[in-house]
Amino acid sequence: MIEEIKKLAEMQQQLAIQAYASYLPMVDDIIKSKQADIKQIERTLEGMLDFCYEPKMLMLFRKLCRHLYDFDPEAAAYYVKAYRELWDEDGKLFGINKEEKI
Repeated sequence: MIEEIKKLAEMQQQLAIQAYASYLPMVDDIIKSKQADIKQIERTLEGMLDFCYEPKMLMLFRKLCRHLYDFDPEAAAYYVKAYRELWDEDGKLFGINKEEKI
């Protein structure tokens, strides 16, 4: 049973690494082209959110949230909150204290 759980955890980590490799060029393109298509950015963030337990993906997610914040602060705050609810109960990984407003 423990070996099966260990294998699942390893597979999950490999999947997160593959997801990061897929999302990296998308995020770079959005930011470099200064894209403001909120729907596309939201779709990208939604997909990334499932893998934000992986530190590299979290950094990429944060980068895209910062980009989104420049032209839609409310949408960016929504995704920060979604991340916090899913992965970071105390807010430390995203650099926000739980008591602070988004």
